[in-house]
Amino acid sequence: MYGYTGKLLFVDLSKETHEVRQLLEDDARHFLGGPGLGAKILYDEMPAKADVFGEDSVIGFVSGPLNNTGAMFGGRYTVVSKSPVTNGWNDANSGGFFGPALRQSGYDAVFVRGISARPVYIFIDQGDVKLCDAKKLWGKTTSKTEQRLRKKHGDDINAALIGPAGENLSFFAAIMNDTHRAAARGGSGAVMGSKKLKAIVVRGQGTVPLAHPDVLLQLNEEIQRYVHRSDDAQDFAKYGTGSGYAASVQGNDAGIRNWTGNGQGAEYTLEDAERLSSHGLAADVRKQYFCASCPLGCGAELHRKSTRWNLKQNTMRPEYETMGAFGSLLLNKDVDAVCQCNNLCNEYGFDTISAGSTVAWAMECYNEGVLSKEELDGIDLTWGNGDAIVQLVEKMCRNEGIGEILIKGSREAAARLGKGEAYLVTASGIEEPQHDARLYYGLGRTYLVDPTPGRHVKGSINGITDEDFNPATDLCNTGFEDMLAVVETEIMNASGLCSFGLEYGGAPDLMMRAIHAVTGFSYSPYEKIALGLRMFTMRQSFNLREGLRRKDWTLSDRMRHGTPPDGKLAKINLDFEAMVDSLYTTIGWTTEGVPKAATLDMLGLEYLKKDMNDAGLRETHGNKDSGHFTFVTHGGAMRTT
Repeated sequence: MYGYTGKLLFVDLSKETHEVRQLLEDDARHFLGGPGLGAKILYDEMPAKADVFGEDSVIGFVSGPLNNTGAMFGGRYTVVSKSPVTNGWNDANSGGFFGPALRQSGYDAVFVRGISARPVYIFIDQGDVKLCDAKKLWGKTTSKTEQRLRKKHGDDINAALIGPAGENLSFFAAIMNDTHRAAARGGSGAVMGSKKLKAIVVRGQGTVPLAHPDVLLQLNEEIQRYVHRSDDAQDFAKYGTGSGYAASVQGNDAGIRNWTGNGQGAEYTLEDAERLSSHGLAADVRKQYFCASCPLGCGAELHRKSTRWNLKQNTMRPEYETMGAFGSLLLNKDVDAVCQCNNLCNEYGFDTISAGSTVAWAMECYNEGVLSKEELDGIDLTWGNGDAIVQLVEKMCRNEGIGEILIKGSREAAARLGKGEAYLVTASGIEEPQHDARLYYGLGRTYLVDPTPGRHVKGSINGITDEDFNPATDLCNTGFEDMLAVVETEIMNASGLCSFGLEYGGAPDLMMRAIHAVTGFSYSPYEKIALGLRMFTMRQSFNLREGLRRKDWTLSDRMRHGTPPDGKLAKINLDFEAMVDSLYTTIGWTTEGVPKAATLDMLGLEYLKKDMNDAGLRETHGNKDSGHFTFVTHGGAMRTT
């Protein structure tokens, strides 16, 4: 089989055993890899309603078919598990070099169940699998852990690992690789910690057979030529994801004062944002950082000319999301404080989005008199107090005092403390990324009902671009465009392709051409849509089997019923429910989000019918939920009927 090693590794930590299974070609073609293949395997391997921290819970590390093939931008892998926040499906992906290294070690994916009696790590060495004692690594930060692993096994290893955040079962614990790359969202690091699994360490020199290596070479050359002559691509390569941060603040996309501020005001100015942006940090850049098979290299190591928190040592440049979460969201203009919070989150293994957003929640509670200084262990959380922000994050890192409460996330903290619910900005309990759902209404729909809620890298249509856009009517009929966006991002994430490859790679139909060159799989326009919807439906079916329903997917009131601070949608309450109805109807689900029997048949997912019947699939003919999606072409364009 082209494009794959053809082997899946299953490890049982309770029994201290492992087995190797063959990857079926049908599964590869129909689910590709990453969250698609991960959802198929976890659905089959995990019993319904398994305890997220129990022995039956499974966590998977799944490559994409583009990993370790030389395909440009094809370096991302995905961690799949149940989420401790939602008790439903969770996937989180990461760049760096771990995904390709996993395939070099001989496997397309590793799935782990059970709970070890002691801290351990899994060492995969040229296909051989060992369970190694991690007692001396437990409690260590991520960089210290990686250093010790390299000292023991050599510099030619790569590792996906957790820090103290995962060990302490933080609901926003990340899984780190390559020091600063993170599969961060939804608490997958806590699942790893609950299993007493410190790391998965891989080493190998294996290769992946390619269906059409000459075609892939031609595509790569085409991408390289475009990247080198594109000013936009070169600007992104130099400045990374934070290149547009200042504009995002000014345009009310990034959050300000826990999503209550206005980027046109004086409390966080354009100049404030520019100092924190990648342009403002340009003088501190020491070295550019590239992920595997990436011609851009959007990451960078910094050398701050500051003695605070030992920042004169090398630190990674904050990404856009981190700039927003620890900058404007907190009215924090202290660049050093933002860099230190980024350092702490990387070292202890926290998702910076949820960490910063949880601090923002606590900060608003403090400034509104809901939480006292005493309840915050004496920390003065006045808006913009950079030293106080760092102190609070340090409390979270040490899992002490108020930090022990906050590491469970803002929703759980509000529940435990019995107050502050009005200041939550979450999607099904997961803190919202730094893109305003009230402006980018497609992301609002995505945050609300994607099977992995609160994600900005999942499929959605964009915000307002048409001067004739009428929110009162046009938001009721977005299903077809929304479906196409869902399909595109489902395939992108499953293939292992970085989203910035699609944005800056330049080559027409880059993604499907790369998949074909590597795997030999060809998909007609209809088959492409079916591929994306099959993976989307698989993830949703996992949630439905867990007992989750449409009513369980929520946006906090500030986003769901709030109004944008400026622009075309100012003072307009967006009808997210109409958008959800439109998408569900278009893709052949009931308005409760349950895939219909005919849809399952069309997607080759017939075996899910019993579980979906239990979830409320039974349809009544003649109502708005009857029927299923079909497609016809008009002038080459796909349409739904």
